[in-house]
Amino acid sequence: MEQEEKWKTAAISMASDLKVQTFGEAEKITQTVEDMEKVQTIINDWNAMSKKSANLTIEQYGPPNEAIPSRLIWYNNGPWKRTIVYRDEIPHDFPQPHTDVIEQVINYKVPKEMFNELAKFDGSLIVEKTRGEVSSRCDMEAANFTAINVMHDICTGKLNAEKGRDLLCDVMSAHMMNKPAPYAEKLQFNVPTEKTFDTDKVMIVDEMVEQAIEKVNDIVDGSMGDNRLH
Repeated sequence: MEQEEKWKTAAISMASDLKVQTFGEAEKITQTVEDMEKVQTIINDWNAMSKKSANLTIEQYGPPNEAIPSRLIWYNNGPWKRTIVYRDEIPHDFPQPHTDVIEQVINYKVPKEMFNELAKFDGSLIVEKTRGEVSSRCDMEAANFTAINVMHDICTGKLNAEKGRDLLCDVMSAHMMNKPAPYAEKLQFNVPTEKTFDTDKVMIVDEMVEQAIEKVNDIVDGSMGDNRLH
């Protein structure tokens, strides 16, 4: 990439950051739903677990908002910000051998000191610090409910990773035996509805950034009035 193109890209990126932090609307969701004939054509070629998860999710939440050969996506379905059912499976042996095919997402700001503890708890629990999200990826929604409920207990200091792993095993065993298992049935805490972005802090503050800022100001002049960067 030529230097001028690098500057243009940096300028557009900084202008986008200014726009979404000033006016919001960083995230847009698909409101329409996909045609079920199209969806069935897609999942007919999937492996058994992915197809099973897709059909269960459709039964629970209706047709997905987006469907492509590799995944189905729902937005704001039930308690979830997003649900994604994948064609491709990821092998996972905790708490028992299975494949991860369904990922479900909530807004959640994980304390920085808890990142390592959550990594010890479950490798299929995904923390996105900048985006302010946590997701769980497993073979069924009940397992995702359980993992995220235990995640919250770890983040609030009720459990450490080892005890969290034990609790998850107990809950999922109870669930599979049709015994009471509230952690596998729904989220046990209030999920933030506001944005939970963590934009971090600016650390490149030399002449390069000043030049980029001037290019950003050239872009926003006339469209944002006084919202120039300084």
